[in-house]
Amino acid sequence: MAVNPDIAAFLALAAGGREDGRVKPMHALSPVEARLAFERTSRMMDPGGEPVGRVEDLSIPARDGVDLPARLYVAGPTVVPGPVLLFFHGGGYVVGSLDSHDGLCRSIASKSGVAVLSVGYRLAPEHRFPTAFDDALDALGWLGREGAGLGIDAGRLAAGGDSVGGSLAAAISLRAATDPDLPRPRLQVLIYPVTDATADTGSLQRYGEGHLLERATLDWFYCHYARDEADRRDGRFSPLLAELPPGVASSLAPALLVLAECDPLVDEGIAYGRKLAEAGAAVDVRIHAGMTHDFLRMSALVDEAEEAQDLIADALRRHLDVIG
Repeated sequence: MAVNPDIAAFLALAAGGREDGRVKPMHALSPVEARLAFERTSRMMDPGGEPVGRVEDLSIPARDGVDLPARLYVAGPTVVPGPVLLFFHGGGYVVGSLDSHDGLCRSIASKSGVAVLSVGYRLAPEHRFPTAFDDALDALGWLGREGAGLGIDAGRLAAGGDSVGGSLAAAISLRAATDPDLPRPRLQVLIYPVTDATADTGSLQRYGEGHLLERATLDWFYCHYARDEADRRDGRFSPLLAELPPGVASSLAPALLVLAECDPLVDEGIAYGRKLAEAGAAVDVRIHAGMTHDFLRMSALVDEAEEAQDLIADALRRHLDVIG
């Protein structure tokens, strides 16, 4: 199927900017320049977000003593303690922030009635692998210890994120399945995740140019995060390549994979869903026709963004026992 016409028009506008020199591709920018450009584009694609009852900025201590920024979204009056989605933003480990994904987090909290805790893990190249994974794991452990003080029930937890945020959610869910000291998610919400940073899939070949996320940009991201090529084969970087220990099936969280048809990452997302299903986990793979990578943050462009957010909200309510 062809790319959605509204997204195609947006892509054509971006391509025109490149041709006349007004816009550079992300992989031609410095990390600092790319972060500024990503924030500007984020405000264009998703300028608002639904109102929520409470938004609170927090900090989460990492293992090395650094405080990670975090933001808690609570939709409204709920039974305390209530369920939570631990969310990690996308951006290739190099760009993205709490602000770039503020609208998406607000929408999920508002639609689901589930609190969302968005975590600002540290970015590359200033902080290379495995810093982002360690930060995500520390956030999970902290939520297990401190969640009750925030009105959160860590026993009714989902882990999720988009793009590399989905990769982080997948990786910490695998770790939580075998680590009794970590709270165990009841659901993984994996939104067009990176699952294999070594892959050369059919979808990467079909959609690796001109479909928002490009092959050259993915390589730029990975090179900034990885210390060497071996890192890209590590299961904490590429969950599809992780070895699952025997007997892990009963501990693996069910997974909702929200994928985009016209995304270079769609094949590795499908493959990860297959890996989890073969291991015995319950898996729901949804491929949204005509959509590109990052479409959930394109509410200003396409109705499918809200439809996918509704899908996630419904899954959160069901798996986290939200009444009403």
